Amino acid sequence: MGENRIASEKVLSPERLASLREQARAEGRVVVQCHGCFDIVHPGHIRHLRHAAGLGDILLVTITGDAAMVKGSGRPLIPQELRAENLAALDCVDWVAIDPRATAAELLDEVRPDVYVKGREYETNNDPRFQAEREAVERHGGRVVFSSGDIVFSSTALIAALQESANPYHARVMQLVQQHDLRQDRLEGLIDSIRGLRVCVVGQVICDTYIMCDRPDVAGEGPIMSLRPVEWRSFDGGAAILARHLAALGAHPVLVTGLPRSPEAEALRQRLLAEGVETRFIEVGRPLPEKQRFLVGSQKVMKLDLLDPATLDAGMQRRLLRLAEEAAADCQAAIVVDFGQGLLTPATTRALCSALRPHVDILTGDVSGRRSNLLHMRGMDLLSPSEAELRDAMNDYDDGLNAVVWKMLEQTESRGALITLGEDGLIAFDRVVDNTSAPDAWRARIVGEHIPSFTSHAIDPLGCGDAMLSITTAALARGATYTEAATLGSLAAAAHAQRLGNPAISPHDLRQGLRRLTGARLAWSSEPVTRPTPVSMVS
Repeated sequence: MGENRIASEKVLSPERLASLREQARAEGRVVVQCHGCFDIVHPGHIRHLRHAAGLGDILLVTITGDAAMVKGSGRPLIPQELRAENLAALDCVDWVAIDPRATAAELLDEVRPDVYVKGREYETNNDPRFQAEREAVERHGGRVVFSSGDIVFSSTALIAALQESANPYHARVMQLVQQHDLRQDRLEGLIDSIRGLRVCVVGQVICDTYIMCDRPDVAGEGPIMSLRPVEWRSFDGGAAILARHLAALGAHPVLVTGLPRSPEAEALRQRLLAEGVETRFIEVGRPLPEKQRFLVGSQKVMKLDLLDPATLDAGMQRRLLRLAEEAAADCQAAIVVDFGQGLLTPATTRALCSALRPHVDILTGDVSGRRSNLLHMRGMDLLSPSEAELRDAMNDYDDGLNAVVWKMLEQTESRGALITLGEDGLIAFDRVVDNTSAPDAWRARIVGEHIPSFTSHAIDPLGCGDAMLSITTAALARGATYTEAATLGSLAAAAHAQRLGNPAISPHDLRQGLRRLTGARLAWSSEPVTRPTPVSMVS
């Protein structure tokens, strides 16, 4: 057993199987048979088959054909021919055959194995189908043996878990698609329409450096971790990554920021120019802010902020405002991002939003950190803080999220908000005009829609919010609804989360995300779907 043969030669037709079985019987060789679906060959299967191979001279594995699979919608995942080839590739397997019938009872009558091996869970199984199989084996003098069962796996459970992890909010996404007429052709059209869009991005540039280290050790002089860097990777982050995302989508971004007169800053400008980002800047006396993250494998173990906050005098603030207003005069959208590094003061932020508002159709804003100026962003079409940033800014940790969002929108005189919730996705809030004077009227004046995260496991969450805001802003500027824009933004965040560092998101990345949703059997339709009346979000 275990001879080196081409796997395809092990897959037998019924006639070939019958002939080889008779030959083995004549030679006195013990034939052991296992039967199942083997849709995903997992570690439990390998243990089971190796155990069975040790009980005789020849191991025959038979599988249920595609037409007879009754495991649920979408099963089998792998066609019968490929399932047979997978098994035939195992050294412990000698013969493989496909059975078109629902149970192995008739096949066992034909093969008459000397040993039939089932998993330990069948030892107390009273299912009539298994009882028929057992009777067929014993009728011809064979015996039924149960494998050790030391570790039990279920293909059905594993596949269900994979489907859940691939799209943990499957039912919610289906509902979202149907309620908001989220057609694939419409969303792809929005992605295409971003090309040529002019967007002004105002904010601080930050250098994101990843330092890849060898495995950590304990220092000899004390109980402290010792790291040995082996590789450095740097990314142009902060406001620069928002502009890079837009450029990668074919837009024409203009980045307005503060930069020092240094070779590093000039190199940054040239890199951005090569990617399609125009840079206009005021000169600041501080070096480029840098955030260093130390990693072992893909796990971040330490972060070091090399930040010397900029201090802008009145003249520098005026020049920054003038540059931003000049850039926005030729743009359809603008994004203001405050990373709390001193480039935008509260007064500058308010003046900036006021200056940009008359020039653009869509004005959005985001913040990062507790030193940022969320509540000084006024008259915005969209604000995009995390829930923690929102509650810190409002100093409200007890009220329901809807109430806190409403107070933020009222105070900033803004239209809507995307509140990011980490692995739980985001909620897109939109204000509804309502003249009622009831004390709880806000409940009827704010509508929220939960957009799930489209990834179950983030390799690196850095920059996901920036990717989301860039694409959401561009989509809004091209006429997308809040839900359409937030869906595309969530797809961008999901794509970004699967990469280490701060790379730019491309149209290809977004289309791949749409195809993954299609592959999850979402009800994408080219026909319009009747849109129900929105339901107000009530805490």
